[in-house]
Amino acid sequence: MSLEKNLEQDYKEAFKGRKEIEVSTLRMLRSALKNLAIDKRVPSLEDDDVLSVIKKELKKRQDSLQSFRSAGREDLAAREEAEILVLQKYMPAMISEEELDKIIDSVISQGQNNFGLVMKEVVTQTKGRADGKIIQEKVKQKLNI
Repeated sequence: MSLEKNLEQDYKEAFKGRKEIEVSTLRMLRSALKNLAIDKRVPSLEDDDVLSVIKKELKKRQDSLQSFRSAGREDLAAREEAEILVLQKYMPAMISEEELDKIIDSVISQGQNNFGLVMKEVVTQTKGRADGKIIQEKVKQKLNI
């Protein structure tokens, strides 16, 4: 089953189960996916497109969470955390640090020593299964920047 259909099914179950936060989060996600499908002029999206939207929405929630925490708004921060948990269910499993180190070493051993090129290749190979900040730190460390 495609990720988009899986999201639809989960939305229906959450709606029937009256799970307020899950319903609102999935409703927001469905809206973002529908907007992307309209922009691309396609009837349904590929899983890569769906994952990119989920990742973007997850990043928004994480930024909001930090803002709410720094402002002392724990009530709003708790809601953002709950939405983050809902969205993370649909993200692929993160790769281990050892596996990430192997990918970075592999890219560098292929003759790449330019930070930008290494980052681009590593991000492409990890396909959203590793946090960009962690990748950046590790690449800087390996390239002695």
